[in-house]
Amino acid sequence: MKKVILLATALSSALALGGCGATQQDRTVGGAAIGAVSGGVLGAALTGRPGGAIVGAVAGGAVGAAIGANTPGPDSRRCVRVRYDYYGNPYCVRFAPSY
Repeated sequence: MKKVILLATALSSALALGGCGATQQDRTVGGAAIGAVSGGVLGAALTGRPGGAIVGAVAGGAVGAAIGANTPGPDSRRCVRVRYDYYGNPYCVRFAPSY
């Protein structure tokens, strides 16, 4: 039961933090870190050995970095209509459709 709770916590925290980062480098580093931690936890929980944790951390870090590098950032949408608030600050009202 403890392993299930540990695994669920590790996976849910990895999913929650997976979208963080404004630049591609931030997302790559964040994906590698989250993947390494999640892989290490999974490797340790599934094998019960330090070698399993190391292999899981290396594999998770590599996969996390690859996924983080290929995710679109928050600025990937293009604004087609801009309005201004009371203080003159621009904000986007309508974004171009993404296909």
